[in-house]
Amino acid sequence: MATAEGAQVLTQGVGYGVVLGIGFVFAVLMMGLSTLQNRYTTYKIGTSEEFNTASRSVKPGLIASGIVSAWTWAATLLQSSTVTYEYGLCGGYYYAAGATLQIFLMAILAVRVKMIAPYCHTYLEIVQARYGNTPHFIFVTYGLVTNLIVSSMLLLGGSAVVNAFTGMNIYAANFLIPIGVMVYVILGGLRATFLCDYTHTLILMIIILYFYFYTYTEAELIGGFEGMYHKLQQAAIERPVTGNAGGSYMTLKSNYGLVFMVIQVFGGLGTVMLDQGYWQRAIASKAKTAVRAYLMGGVAWFAVPLTFSSIMGLAAVALANNPAFPYPGGLSSGEIDAGLAAPAGVVALLGKGGAVAMLILLFMAVTSAASSEMIATSSILTFDLYQIHFRPDASPEVLIRVSHLMIGVWAIIMSCVACLWNGIGISLNWLFLFSGTLYTSAVGPIVMSVLWRKQTRLAVICGALGGLCIGIICWLVVAKTYYGVLTIETTGNMYPNLAGNMGSCCSGALISIIVTLINPDNEFDWSETKKINPRGRAIDEQLKRGLNPTKDSMLKDSTNSETATASEPEKGEKSEDRRPEDYETLQKSLRAATWASVIMSFVIVFLIPIPMFLSHYVFSLAFFKAWVIICVVWLFVAAFITSILPLFESRRAMVEITRGVVRDAFGGGLKEKEVVTDA
Repeated sequence: MATAEGAQVLTQGVGYGVVLGIGFVFAVLMMGLSTLQNRYTTYKIGTSEEFNTASRSVKPGLIASGIVSAWTWAATLLQSSTVTYEYGLCGGYYYAAGATLQIFLMAILAVRVKMIAPYCHTYLEIVQARYGNTPHFIFVTYGLVTNLIVSSMLLLGGSAVVNAFTGMNIYAANFLIPIGVMVYVILGGLRATFLCDYTHTLILMIIILYFYFYTYTEAELIGGFEGMYHKLQQAAIERPVTGNAGGSYMTLKSNYGLVFMVIQVFGGLGTVMLDQGYWQRAIASKAKTAVRAYLMGGVAWFAVPLTFSSIMGLAAVALANNPAFPYPGGLSSGEIDAGLAAPAGVVALLGKGGAVAMLILLFMAVTSAASSEMIATSSILTFDLYQIHFRPDASPEVLIRVSHLMIGVWAIIMSCVACLWNGIGISLNWLFLFSGTLYTSAVGPIVMSVLWRKQTRLAVICGALGGLCIGIICWLVVAKTYYGVLTIETTGNMYPNLAGNMGSCCSGALISIIVTLINPDNEFDWSETKKINPRGRAIDEQLKRGLNPTKDSMLKDSTNSETATASEPEKGEKSEDRRPEDYETLQKSLRAATWASVIMSFVIVFLIPIPMFLSHYVFSLAFFKAWVIICVVWLFVAAFITSILPLFESRRAMVEITRGVVRDAFGGGLKEKEVVTDA
């Protein structure tokens, strides 16, 4: 584990204050939001549908903000700066491009879920409805493993930075960081979590913009665009980058950078497609706006690692030999693996004030993503394990209690696993590169379970398990062949992880396709997936008729009669012929999502970087200025999408809630007809 003394400019008291204080501030905020929601809107957090799916009514701006919040891990800021420190300016771009593709592809799956299972709680319910219990257990395991690795990675990065800045015990940080998050998730459920995600994202945007303007306009150690450019040129002379054009830090021609992007693409497919948190946002969004939400979320998120790495990642390179740099002579391999490039750059530029800002920034990233992981995992444990396999007749009140319990259980588990990684010497960088090998074999079978009705039960099992075996074999064989020995160090290098990630993902999809084509399922017609969660359909019908379903139990008696005709095809009628009212709109949205996702993915992954890679172009001063300015302009666009648009979309609800608060404060009470339904 890397030593922390170099960047330790704050006291342990500051560390404990940030970890505990900010967490509980958000817990109090959540209590207030929950009270307002229960008092002045039709959406009551005491209902299981509202707690776990936000009554499927969240607008696209808030969904986009939630996506940015959930996908902005500690690794988003730390790892993007780390690869920039190692491979130059291309590192941030390759990180962003390799991880935005998956958000665009989720736009397609979001619409598809609305078409085939409009009232599901989790994507795993679709697996159970299609294939039965055995595949369901297998993919529940994959989903939980994905959430566990992501959750522990959040703590691994966050606790490393808290330890580096304050000297706070790293094991204490692993256990204390989730406490405040756990409290506010239990208090508010998914919708209120979105609102805290919005606050986190707003703070994140403000701090990154502050870092940008200070670094490039005020920092004397940098000297503006020209100073940064010349310092990066000097760094290339002193510490040339292996595999880069001319050893430069200012080129997209980077062999290792490109390999990293490929690992990021395949590993990120597993991280997004198997993480219930991203499906949960599709489930929570309105059917007609799901595509817009995911496309905007992808566009907005791209700017975060791209811009942040072009600030602090490059600053760490430029100042590595400066006396102000907290690690004399540059970062060691252990410090690089711990993700300390950005913290080192912040301390060199801004000292204690910058360290506090960076600590808050990382804490926002960790806690917002952790809240998504907690409620996503709680949904899997509650609906896919407890309800389906143990208590199919569980009441809404019981489901709420189980959801709360599972959030607490998961907070403890993720802390224990993060401590385990610290104890055995697994770094954030190692886990980040390896994790895809472990779970991306399930990506192909899961995606085709939603898109391809002919896929068979045997195919999803063989694809997931066979792909895992092939991925592990590829990973170990390449590590042994290249380095002659299997150690934590050799198995954490680029090429073994490239082989493992690609082998796992590609073979999983290929095996599933081949097995299906040998004996396809020609009988399945999506009718079973449309029957998932009749209670959710009943609540949706209540809300559409302007009623106020304050308790799930009110709907219990009407659920069977009200949803039987809506879910089950009549005699002699195929399920495709019974289409929801907006089915045609969803078909158009699916086509739009497919074209938009493919085109945007092609542009960021191929059209921009590959010609510049093949040309071996090294940035001129003018091109470098234009690049950095475009980055920050993109960040302003992202700030508008995630910070301004949600407020505009919810303006009516905020006005009505404010009127209700004023009316209650000064007398008059709240009239039933004034309860907000547009929250």
